[in-house]
Amino acid sequence: MEIIIMENLEKPSSKIIGLIGIGLVGTSLAINLIAHDYKVIGFDINEKQMKNFEKIGGMLANSPADIAEKTDVIVFSLLTSDIVLDVIRGKKGILSANKYPTTIIDTTTADPIKTDKIYSILLENNIDYLDATISGSSVQIKEREGTFMVGGNKSVYERHGDIFSAVAKETIYVGSSGTGARAKLAVNLVVGLNRWALAEALVFAQAIGLDLQKTLEIFTKTQAYSSILDAKGEKMINNDFTTQSRIRQHRKDVSLMIKMAQKENLQLQLSAQHLQLLDNMIKNGDGDLDVSSVIKAVRNYGLGNR
Repeated sequence: MEIIIMENLEKPSSKIIGLIGIGLVGTSLAINLIAHDYKVIGFDINEKQMKNFEKIGGMLANSPADIAEKTDVIVFSLLTSDIVLDVIRGKKGILSANKYPTTIIDTTTADPIKTDKIYSILLENNIDYLDATISGSSVQIKEREGTFMVGGNKSVYERHGDIFSAVAKETIYVGSSGTGARAKLAVNLVVGLNRWALAEALVFAQAIGLDLQKTLEIFTKTQAYSSILDAKGEKMINNDFTTQSRIRQHRKDVSLMIKMAQKENLQLQLSAQHLQLLDNMIKNGDGDLDVSSVIKAVRNYGLGNR
């Protein structure tokens, strides 16, 4: 595994790049690409997101096939592997275009087994594929503070270094195709449980009479510290659940972790309990809140209100 810092690379000249999926993360990626002189052609099935994309300087496409015919490199920022497959093979998908792109960079937090399938489909059609997952919220990505974990052919990765430089200060080349997707699940396992632990600790601290602002300060300066404190601590104590990353999206990630673990005859006991917690939150109507809202669920079960 190789870590490459790309902060000081020369700014690329104006280029055209495709973007499919213009939600929270996709919009953040677009903002940085446009700021680094890329002309970004985007598509999303959500008309509101398309209008917002146009306001930040993006150019609109009619379909994934339309983007394929206008660009050589396309970035995916989609919710699931099944959506990725539909964008590639579906009606007006990339493989229905008269011209194919040379490279697809897929930032989707995906099912690694399906990532392997996607790689094979694209390889058969002479399209290079990088599974380039990102660690960080949409706000962190907008500030170029996310970290890319990239799987795929190393020469393809290096050839597109200017793109990664535009959207992140740090990129880690993990290895062969599929390793980026697998790394993202391992990272999200830690991140999700850290958030849950932070939420429990804050509820506990308040219950035993500690000031929450002072508690955050203590956590920051002791072994309790993790970057989750910076990203979600203030949001938790201020009940600010404005969406940066959704509960239902993380629920999808945790289910993928458990699925992959079962394939290897491995039990993830903490993650299994975490999945149950997330399921309860979605059942209670909190699925579209920010992941910091896990503190709401902790308060409820802490009081015995499941």
